[in-house]
Amino acid sequence: MNDWAPVHRWPAEAIWEAVVTQVPGFSIEILPEIDSSNTELMRRAKAGQHDPILLVAERQTAGRGRLGRTWTGELGDALTFSMGLPYQPRDWSGLSLAVGLSLAESLGPEVQLKWPNDLWWRQRKLGGILIEAASQGGQSYVVVGVGLNIRKPLASDLRTPAAAIDEFWDGVSAPAVLERVTQSLVAMLLKFETQGFAELQTRFNARDAIKGLEVTSSDGHQGKCMGVDAQGALQIQTQQGLLKINSAEVSVRPV
Repeated sequence: MNDWAPVHRWPAEAIWEAVVTQVPGFSIEILPEIDSSNTELMRRAKAGQHDPILLVAERQTAGRGRLGRTWTGELGDALTFSMGLPYQPRDWSGLSLAVGLSLAESLGPEVQLKWPNDLWWRQRKLGGILIEAASQGGQSYVVVGVGLNIRKPLASDLRTPAAAIDEFWDGVSAPAVLERVTQSLVAMLLKFETQGFAELQTRFNARDAIKGLEVTSSDGHQGKCMGVDAQGALQIQTQQGLLKINSAEVSVRPV
């Protein structure tokens, strides 16, 4: 007998009903604690499990962000989930931007995007995205991990000051956020798979938190951010000319 009781009442049935018509075979799993929801779905994918699934972790002990950074949070203060889907886009370029755009548009008009995978609110980090993929037998499987601050984390050593959804959404809870963002996220993933990023470029640039700012990249380039191009590459106007950055190993910060 399982005596575990969830911290929240999750709207799993309502989310399932909204999504399963778009994604046959879709399921939802809520876990009280796990090392990382992305790590778990990647383990399953490598073992041959490629079913569409939404995996929600009430607490992560080894949450991961981009470039190997950790994602920490107290129980109930964050929404952390991963979505796994069989996925065959014509072009993967800009996928993390499309995911971020969907989340930002669902959460509100003041939520901005920082290339390539962060959500910002008033120049502070609200959340992040980690996308991983597995390939087996010519078929690919994508895992889209999302971490959002419901309340501000207690950590004081963050690279970027933190923001939280409860600063602009009274009475917010992790289940309410999950229900608000999931259906739109699924729709965005399905749309991106067939259409790519190009038609999302204008919408992304309208929410770009660093467009027009002087920025510096981790590989030493500096200049004015000019937004993203039709493939999702970041454009920086440097003294040497227009530089386009699309490497997953490069980070960019305001000067």
